[in-house]
Amino acid sequence: MKVKELKKVEQESKTMEKFVHEFRKVARKSGYKKRILIEKFKKGKDRVIRRKLMEAEQPLRSIQQWYKRAVNLDRY
Repeated sequence: MKVKELKKVEQESKTMEKFVHEFRKVARKSGYKKRILIEKFKKGKDRVIRRKLMEAEQPLRSIQQWYKRAVNLDRY
């Protein structure tokens, strides 16, 4: 059930902080780990932030790095 919920989590008009909070909550119970979790996270965000994350100078390796960078990008 949580896997289906994770697929439905999208940023839409939410702030990135709110999106990350919601995503983390559902992700903990989804059973997804590492790369798959990162892919699901990328798909839920708005295009502009997703593109900026993909263009990062240093590759983001952990889901925690993705969360932090996404929130920082949304603030500026």
